[in-house]
Amino acid sequence: MSPRIMTSMYGLGIDTALAEEMNAGLQRVEAGLREAVRSDYPFVTEASRHLVDAGGKRFRPLLVLLASQYGKPSSVGVVPAAIVVELTHLATLYHDDVMDEADLRRGASSANARWDNTIAILTGDFLFARASDILADLGPDAVRIQAQTFERLCTGQIRETVGVAAGDDPIAHHLQVLADKTGSLIATSCRFGAMMSGADALTISTLTRFGEHIGVAFQLADDLVDITSESAQSGKTPGTDLREGIPTLAGLMAIQADDDPWLAEALGRPLSDDGEHARALDQLRSHPALAQAQAEARRWAASARDCLDDLPDGPTTDALRALCDYVVNRSG
Repeated sequence: MSPRIMTSMYGLGIDTALAEEMNAGLQRVEAGLREAVRSDYPFVTEASRHLVDAGGKRFRPLLVLLASQYGKPSSVGVVPAAIVVELTHLATLYHDDVMDEADLRRGASSANARWDNTIAILTGDFLFARASDILADLGPDAVRIQAQTFERLCTGQIRETVGVAAGDDPIAHHLQVLADKTGSLIATSCRFGAMMSGADALTISTLTRFGEHIGVAFQLADDLVDITSESAQSGKTPGTDLREGIPTLAGLMAIQADDDPWLAEALGRPLSDDGEHARALDQLRSHPALAQAQAEARRWAASARDCLDDLPDGPTTDALRALCDYVVNRSG
């Protein structure tokens, strides 16, 4: 089965030959993921395959493969690097679901709901270990970059958990959390693809910058889908962030507007009551903050697109431009 993002991108007019090459590469990544999560202990294999089998967009591996087009895409490190970034991403999802006490992930029961928090945490750790094992064959520079990325992932989660400090701007704090938790790994995906294919230093730097910006746009858009979707298009029940009290840009902007005292108070806490949850979701959907957050997502996507001006024109750069449109226009 092709990852959902490639299925969606076929309608964006990208080069057919490039799309077929990306699909072939992603199939190799899928096979590598299933091999990477295999363990001598069957239960570990089952728990580790839980989210692999649930599917997903495979956005990060796709960016590794696209970035490799600026060098020699058949280089031996490209597919392993794509497997590394997806294993890292999956590992963070196991941990995130524990911290968020989530029941669903990608339309299926989360690992912590199916088993328990301990199993979910240890499975995430197992995936980090497998990613590190593959990474060791890619050289010390790749290991160092991964370590720096992991530091940002952890810092972003801690920053989100601790919350905004008194006197700091909640929106600036939130955007930094997104840059650390999402932008950093997506930037590394682009960096790895360019590095492993032997692209020049300027191209590597440009693609890394592009990845950071499109990563923030991607997460902003993902949070908006959670608000606007009418069904579980996003792989989780709409309004999950509201129910769990997880701050999103639209919610922070609505609080800052201070034009609806009840909504501002409700957005500052988990909403376990179904009636309160439905009311808050309905009011947020009609609040001007929603359009403001959508505009901010488009601004980050436009910034990512601007980075591409430093790259040569061609099918790959066109595909990256199409991705900028995709991330902010998707419905799931």
